[in-house]
Amino acid sequence: MRNATGIFRRAVAVPLAAVVMAATAAGWGAAAQAQSYPTKPIRIVVGFAPGGPSDIISRLVGTKMGEILGQQLVIENKTGAGGTIATEAVGRTDPDGYTILNAPLANAVNETLYPNLKFRVGDGLVAVAPLAETANVLVVHPSLGVKNVAGLIALAKSKPDTILYATAGRGSATHLASELFNMMAGTKLGPVHYRGGGDALKDLLSGEVKVMISSIAPVLSFIRNGQLTGLATTGPKRDDALPELPTLSEAGLAGFDVRLWQGFTGPAGIPRPVIDKFAGAAAQALNAPDVKEALAQQGFSALTATPDQFDAFYRAEVAKWRKVVEASQMSLQ
Repeated sequence: MRNATGIFRRAVAVPLAAVVMAATAAGWGAAAQAQSYPTKPIRIVVGFAPGGPSDIISRLVGTKMGEILGQQLVIENKTGAGGTIATEAVGRTDPDGYTILNAPLANAVNETLYPNLKFRVGDGLVAVAPLAETANVLVVHPSLGVKNVAGLIALAKSKPDTILYATAGRGSATHLASELFNMMAGTKLGPVHYRGGGDALKDLLSGEVKVMISSIAPVLSFIRNGQLTGLATTGPKRDDALPELPTLSEAGLAGFDVRLWQGFTGPAGIPRPVIDKFAGAAAQALNAPDVKEALAQQGFSALTATPDQFDAFYRAEVAKWRKVVEASQMSLQ
């Protein structure tokens, strides 16, 4: 006790001027670091395979950010375990702003899906900047015989556990969105898990499964030619690609809002001036007309916000999907 008290007394005896000088020096150091940042290439770690949305968008926006920052953004794909391998790799790096993680919706879900995850936003990771978003669309095979959301809900309630929906894998965005639909609609559509969206879509087109909540781009042509029936989109407003379809919120599930989004996070401890400079470059890149056009071709729209706003959004997404994961008993550990 004597030793602890002595340490405390020595601590409080440090002159206030010394504390102020130290804090000022730290502030100057961070500001100077941000002013010169970046002095070398920045590594963007993507937890999913090359050619997927996270990879494509990271390369698209990263190229423009490299022009703005004067240093190349190098994309590194570190796949496996639903993105958690990349998350933990980034969480262990130095918080100097030179290793950043592409963090899509899956990362927010993983915070509940993988209870033993070691790095989370607010605990080992920090939110840096948003990137882009896209809505999904609820589609059915024409043989199901429904033309709108109300018809699907009525049919599903009359035949609980018999109508099957396709997912791109257990815990995937398609799985989570469909379980949220079940929760809000009071239905019991049954999941069939595939090894990816391509396999799921193949069986949906054949009628092997009848329902799917899919990203818009892969199914748009099939909706147009009548091979699939689009019922509603999942975002907060009608989608430009399918303006004739209502949102699920408009179709009776008030408040339904599922968007596939992406953003940047990094290891906790990155100096705030560095975060602000990186986030500013991201926002500038996302507002460039050529980037907006390229995103639109991928079915995405730019998503810009301050680091604090993105932090609040990310945490809200974690809380929303925690309810779905827990209710559906999806835990993977």
